[in-house]
Amino acid sequence: MEAFEKIKSGIPEMDQAVDSIRLGDNVVFQISGLDEFRLFAEPFVEQAIRDGRRLNYIRFAAGPPMCAPRPGLTIHEVELSPGFENFTMTIRRIIEEEGRGAFYVFDCLSELQTAWSTDLMMGNFFRVTCPYLFQLDTVAYFPILRGCHSFAAVAKIRDTTQLLLNIYPGQDAGRKEKVYVHPLKIWKRYSPTMFLPHSYDAGAGAFQALTDGLSVSRFYATMEKTEGAGDERNLDSWYRIFLAARNKLRSGERGSDDTRTLCRIMMTRDEKLEALIDRFFTMEDFFAVRSRMIGTGLIGGKACGMLLARKIASACLAAEDVARLEPHDSYYIGADVFYTYIVENNCWELRTRQREESGWLSEAPRLAKALLSGTFPENIRESFRQMLDYYGQCPIIVRSSSILEDGFGNAFAGKYDSVFCDNTGDPEERLAAFEAAARAVYASTMNLSALAYREKRGLKRKDEQMALLVQRVSGSYYGDIFMPDAAGVGYSFSMYKLKESMDPNAGMLRLVMGLGTRAVDRVASDYPRVVNLDEPTFSLQTTPSERHRYSQRLIDVIKPREGLSRMALEDALPFLPGHVIKSLTERDFDAERMFRDRGISRDIFYISC
Repeated sequence: MEAFEKIKSGIPEMDQAVDSIRLGDNVVFQISGLDEFRLFAEPFVEQAIRDGRRLNYIRFAAGPPMCAPRPGLTIHEVELSPGFENFTMTIRRIIEEEGRGAFYVFDCLSELQTAWSTDLMMGNFFRVTCPYLFQLDTVAYFPILRGCHSFAAVAKIRDTTQLLLNIYPGQDAGRKEKVYVHPLKIWKRYSPTMFLPHSYDAGAGAFQALTDGLSVSRFYATMEKTEGAGDERNLDSWYRIFLAARNKLRSGERGSDDTRTLCRIMMTRDEKLEALIDRFFTMEDFFAVRSRMIGTGLIGGKACGMLLARKIASACLAAEDVARLEPHDSYYIGADVFYTYIVENNCWELRTRQREESGWLSEAPRLAKALLSGTFPENIRESFRQMLDYYGQCPIIVRSSSILEDGFGNAFAGKYDSVFCDNTGDPEERLAAFEAAARAVYASTMNLSALAYREKRGLKRKDEQMALLVQRVSGSYYGDIFMPDAAGVGYSFSMYKLKESMDPNAGMLRLVMGLGTRAVDRVASDYPRVVNLDEPTFSLQTTPSERHRYSQRLIDVIKPREGLSRMALEDALPFLPGHVIKSLTERDFDAERMFRDRGISRDIFYISC
């Protein structure tokens, strides 16, 4: 078979009107109901079987099947899971196995919106599947429901497909076999009447262009009734879910189903976390998170855990203690942006090869390099600009928050990158630095240690979408350096039982001066202060020289135009006010005495926290 070979659709007059469907064509029917699609799918199926084509029905919808079983038709049952990547990869494997020249009928694409709660990912699915079908000289029929999707999603499908046909119910509502067909796109074909509205009478097999004024006016009257109206059609279905929930809340309705839905499309699908969120979150909390989101999808494990921890702490603490907590002003870049970034930058083929057993590790560096050089869609970049306007020139950190990260049993500690931005320079410089940080976190999904961790934990086939958590760095400017006075990491169980009376279940802190990275990224001869919370002042070191020997040597700070930097204590001291030095350092009087004995007068400080 030759590429672009003409094939029969089963409707001869339609073949004449559109100058025939060709090998490689993806044909999308935008419909009011599935019965309208069956008027075209059934003749296509019967014709393909008569012509001896390898015909396949991709079945994933919950409703009645689009095609009944029959000889010559292969039905592929595919589970429509919440995971975009696994579903898309499964469809790709079917197409790959069927090979060149196969024919396909797909269930309604609008069902994808139901599973993924977003038009964006439905568009991404079509964007990566349609070209692959085209490469293999296939013919595929897809239905999509009119009025259920944003203009942006339909535009993405229109840009990718070869034929897009709008189907409307005919003027005689009692005859469902009679419809209007309005071609919106027919790739590389043209005739003077091709893009006119047509009438199709399935019972009579008549398919003809509407050329007289009365017929055309009746068509446009029908189109106006069925198109729908309103600004909501500009919104992705993800946003429409929030809008509907907000309207119900304002009217006094509060349903547990609404909170569960919002949790599953934005926070987590982990049942344990979902139960905690249901206990501590209100509807207003979901809307507060949504107001600080860029893009759609889940905010990821790290962001979800942070928000949940704050809610639990606020519920357990006294009001005056809650008032002492620093209000957070984080932003969340939804996990759907990650896949959109991959698709828009033509990295999906690389992603597909990396997901294969043979490419799991070998293709990872190549994909990481591609992710570091991509560009973000302009609407996402505009949201980035607005976020950076909010932060001004406060330093920020772009943190990984993948959907598998920080869950029950899978911490991913240290596996993915976090990137500090000093956030200085003009707006375009700050935007460029932020985008580079976001790309670096995306590329870190291909870190070999992260991939090995996923393999060890049995997570190779799990969708691992990377959301981003953007946080203002807590701290103060001291001259030319920015740092918090102290920071650290808390653990609910102490790994160090320094004496018999200590209770490991009381927990512990690893406390450092400056940024908390020193408490996480350990280096030789550099020691954070270990604090057992049941006896926080206890230390195994009893003399100043011992405490000095096992103390923190380097301080992590942020410097304008340099970003994350490391300084020795003696270099940082000239910048620091007296109260910081007094509260976080001590003097090593033994060492000072030794220098005095040599005729040298010198103050020697070390970090003790």
